Amino acid sequence: MARRRKGQRNWARVDLHLHTPASTDFLEPNVSYLDILQTAESKGLEIIAFTDHNTVAGYRQMEEEIEALELLERLGRLQQNEKKRLGDYRRVRERVLVLPGFEFTATLGFHVLGIFSPETGVRELEYILRQLNIPPDSLDAGSTQVGATSDVLTAYQVIDDAGGIVIAAHVNTAHGVAMRGRGFGGQTRIAYTQDSHLHALEATDLESNARRSTARFFDGSRPEYPRRMHCIQGSDCHRLVKHPSDPKHLGVGDRVTEILLGEVSFAALREVFLGNDFARTRTYHAAKAPVDFIQAAREEGPSIIQAFHSGYTRRGGRLYAILADICAFANTNGGTIFIGASNDPKEDPAGVSDPSSVMKTIREELERRLTPPIEITLDRQETQGAKVVRLVVPRGSDPPYAIDDNKIYVRSESETGLAVRDEIVNLVMRAIHVPASASVEELTSRVDPPRTGVEVIETEERGGTRYHKLRDLRNGNIVKNVTRQSARRLWHYAISQVESNPTDPDKIDWHGDVGILRQRERSGKKRYDLVQREGGRVRWYYGVTDDGIHGVWAQLVGLEADD
Repeated sequence: MARRRKGQRNWARVDLHLHTPASTDFLEPNVSYLDILQTAESKGLEIIAFTDHNTVAGYRQMEEEIEALELLERLGRLQQNEKKRLGDYRRVRERVLVLPGFEFTATLGFHVLGIFSPETGVRELEYILRQLNIPPDSLDAGSTQVGATSDVLTAYQVIDDAGGIVIAAHVNTAHGVAMRGRGFGGQTRIAYTQDSHLHALEATDLESNARRSTARFFDGSRPEYPRRMHCIQGSDCHRLVKHPSDPKHLGVGDRVTEILLGEVSFAALREVFLGNDFARTRTYHAAKAPVDFIQAAREEGPSIIQAFHSGYTRRGGRLYAILADICAFANTNGGTIFIGASNDPKEDPAGVSDPSSVMKTIREELERRLTPPIEITLDRQETQGAKVVRLVVPRGSDPPYAIDDNKIYVRSESETGLAVRDEIVNLVMRAIHVPASASVEELTSRVDPPRTGVEVIETEERGGTRYHKLRDLRNGNIVKNVTRQSARRLWHYAISQVESNPTDPDKIDWHGDVGILRQRERSGKKRYDLVQREGGRVRWYYGVTDDGIHGVWAQLVGLEADD
């Protein structure tokens, strides 16, 4: 059922979370399956999925109705109204790809969408539900209440292994694996949102610009959530059309995602969700212009996962700076690089005169100078009428990556810099899957440190030079023998404060065992220098951003806690 588009990618409107009368909580039981398809067609949808609660009965009943009509057609017994109905089914299904699926209720009530190819038989889908411990007598019930089933991680793996697309449903609301609003989470939430068998997160707040929106929370910039996630939206409709007096009850196609596809097919859809190109999905709203994701990225600014270069020539080291960023992203969390646009959103993008030539040059330089090799994605994009080259760099699986064999770069905050010895050691340990050991202090701490910034652990003087031991709060890596002269920007700031502006713990305005040294603003982002008392000692944290604030730290600085 692939819709060919002559190799050209186009944006397809997609709603992958539709309920039908086969779900017990569907609010309009007299609605037919053809009504749902025709409404999807009228909304301009090209792909939809039937995702009833713990059942594929809705999809099966639609297929059985079509098969019965086709049988009557072959026997020459179709009545006029039946002939029209079969014709409508055929016409709509030529224009709308209907995928089978289900919304599985895992243990503790978390919801997981499993979406499959139309080539997957109903019996096979029911077998998958049985693997997930849905009782045989509940396979047709369409209820969220199905007793003790499989856990979330098992559901991810079973659906993925069966060739399905795995989407965590409405993660930011009730029954969502992001566990928003719950008094627990921690390592469980990390596991449930970072698992390799999970392909996407469905959220209801993707059009929000809030700092703690789902898309920004799972953009790969947080140290404990390093895997960037595809974020989509779906209607989760339990009606045909939106309720006139209750906007929370959406209808078919009332919350839509657009996905850039070469063809309208299940295989093309799954390929997007398994890939690292996060610009191939975007929210859709009929009353709004399409999102300029490059301008949106510029407004967010450079970070641990994105960088901007207005120029690309060899002159002035611009090309080398791009290569260094690629190396740094591969060694850190992966990221996206835009060439032809600066990080100033108010400045007109310079653009790239010959994108094909730029992409060819970068590929040749990477092949010649980066070791080990890594597969990156390059393509041409446009923003405000200017041509821009975009590079998508995955988090490398074989670090450390180096330019010219010996220059190893890493990404810290919004900067790329040469790795120091301990960072190189940590990259090697990552490659051979050796976990970094937590200190006794970390394991027994009553208050976890912030999750961004740097901690100055200790300082000693040798030969008239002060050497500092630092901890990167994003990943817990400890770096020794850092001097004021050798430190990169954030480290340099922390060391400068320690050496030139020491603070007396007795003068801190303590709130329990935590306090604020100072608060400042840089590039539109607040940064905090924080302090913590722990077991008779004092710990100092410098350059902490809002992304690193959690728990009691959020109360201290007046922010809402993440967990």
